[in-house]
Amino acid sequence: MNDMAKNLILWLIIAAVLLTVFNNFSVDNAPQSMNYSQFVEQVQKDQVRQVTIDGFTIRGEREDGSSFQTIRPAVQDPKLIDDLLSHNVVIQGKKPEEQSIWSRLLIASFPILIILAIFLFFMRQMQGGGAGKGGPMSFGKSKAKLLSQDQIKTTFKDVAGCDEAKEEVEELVDYLKDPSKFQRLGGQIPRGVLMAGPPGTGKTLLAKAIAGEAKVPFFTISGSDFVEMFVGVGASRVRDMFEQAKKQSPCIIFIDEIDAVGRSRGSGMGGGHDEREQTLNQLLVEMDGFDPNDGVIVIAATNRPDVLDPALLRPGRFDRQVTVGLPDIRGREHILNVHLRKVPLGDDVRPELIARGTPGFSGADLANVVNEAALFAARRDRRLVSMEELESAKDKIMMGAERRSMVMSEKEKRNTAYHEAGHAIIGLLMPEHDPVYKVTIIPRGRALGVTMFLPSEDRYSLTRQQIISQLCSLFGGRIAEEMTLGPNGVTTGASNDIKRATELAHNMVAKWGLSDEMGPLMYDEDESHQFLGGPGGGAGGRFSSAETASRLDKEVRRIIDDCYKHAKQLLEDNRDKLDMMSDALVQYETIDTAQIKDIMEGRYPQPPKDWNDHGPAGGTPSSTGGLPDSDPDASPDQDDDDVRRRPSDPLGGPAGH
Repeated sequence: MNDMAKNLILWLIIAAVLLTVFNNFSVDNAPQSMNYSQFVEQVQKDQVRQVTIDGFTIRGEREDGSSFQTIRPAVQDPKLIDDLLSHNVVIQGKKPEEQSIWSRLLIASFPILIILAIFLFFMRQMQGGGAGKGGPMSFGKSKAKLLSQDQIKTTFKDVAGCDEAKEEVEELVDYLKDPSKFQRLGGQIPRGVLMAGPPGTGKTLLAKAIAGEAKVPFFTISGSDFVEMFVGVGASRVRDMFEQAKKQSPCIIFIDEIDAVGRSRGSGMGGGHDEREQTLNQLLVEMDGFDPNDGVIVIAATNRPDVLDPALLRPGRFDRQVTVGLPDIRGREHILNVHLRKVPLGDDVRPELIARGTPGFSGADLANVVNEAALFAARRDRRLVSMEELESAKDKIMMGAERRSMVMSEKEKRNTAYHEAGHAIIGLLMPEHDPVYKVTIIPRGRALGVTMFLPSEDRYSLTRQQIISQLCSLFGGRIAEEMTLGPNGVTTGASNDIKRATELAHNMVAKWGLSDEMGPLMYDEDESHQFLGGPGGGAGGRFSSAETASRLDKEVRRIIDDCYKHAKQLLEDNRDKLDMMSDALVQYETIDTAQIKDIMEGRYPQPPKDWNDHGPAGGTPSSTGGLPDSDPDASPDQDDDDVRRRPSDPLGGPAGH
């Protein structure tokens, strides 16, 4: 609410108070009222001394000195004057009040003043209340939010897991603190720094830490805030933003998701975009044009650096590109320590174990693990977050939330147990395969069961043997169903496994050059960016002849068939372990690494730590072997691609499938 509205409300309140007081006084001093008949009667009895006639109102004074007031009827009474004169009543008239020229002028101009006030009010609102923001007429002003030195509390101590990126930007802090140190040697600090990396890796946090360390003003804006429906608005906002930044120099401008405005010009399926291209052109000029731009450092963040315009990335604009990638195991441990400082921890918490079990997690994922663990502890009315809550939170994020309310028949439960046991046993027997972390037949997310593999170390590439091992383990579930239920009893639960295996085998042949038959050639171009101005513009691959496509299909089929036969032979040779693991899963519902080791050594596994005579902790066994009570209307048949998925990414990540 602006000052004009506040003053108006104040004057209205004062007027209401004064009107109330006036009415109270006027009521107390008002003359006695009587009806017209009583007035005529008193005149005829000679009880009235004088009267004052003012239109329809008659005020008078009686012989005893008291005053009165009456209202004459609207009908004419020509005998009234005669009666008053005949009874010696003094008659007085009241001169009509004449308004002053100022009053008449005010009344005449009042409607015009009201219209003018409304017009000025709306003009002020459209101009953003005089502050340059918030109104429709302020669309040409910058929407960048200015954070002062005292508002930014983030420092490099709050950033972990990206040591190389921090080293790249530390000299920005030194320059902002002492520019002469670099200028003496003729050096120039980069005008722009582009931070690229997957979502959640801490690009925005790192930019805030730079401003917090340097103690300089920090302008923050999103790339989408520039673009509007009117052509030229984005360019105007860019100019206004840099004008404000130059007044606060030295300072930092942080543009988040710059790919919204910085995409390559004149490319893409739909042609150019005038507004975005003009905004990009103005940004290019402001960063490196005729006008000096000293002391203003532009930091931009994106997870799509491949779609940015080449002119934006050249030296003189974004001179430096800092890759903020996913943290390694040591970086994940440091990130966990940063987030664990905010929660009360139990003595058994070991961040290094959580870091080892979360390969491929970003900083945002790890923060989510800690938050979920705190929520688990709060639900259990605990005062400290223990390792148990952290493990539960990690499993929930990696494998999905448990669906213990889902009812499964004994047949469906046994079939799910064989399916997951087949995945686990093949994964354990194949060389260079990721170790099995946990196997469960408790429905999680959209999966009836989950076999979780975790790599023993961070991995950034795959060998041909590792891919073959993954292909074999993907078919382990379907083969186990075929061995136990027969060819006609195989279910649709392996649909997602088949999809992933087909993609892996196709990439081996068509993209990665891992087939002796097809040789080290790329037969499929990367078409993921064709709608963003990327390389793939055709409907097919580089080689689109019918003969080449036929050879590709035959080679993919050969690899699949070989892996299927090999996996089937391994399960037939270890049928006793398959049956034992299935029995353990039906009884315990979830088995861990130690229990899996007992099974592979020929021993029936011991119950888990939280198991008692009544089943798993927090649940009661049912007639189906420990499955908790659930909705009887729920259907265990999920004929979908996501049934019985394994959250083990083909490239080593922990995402669920």
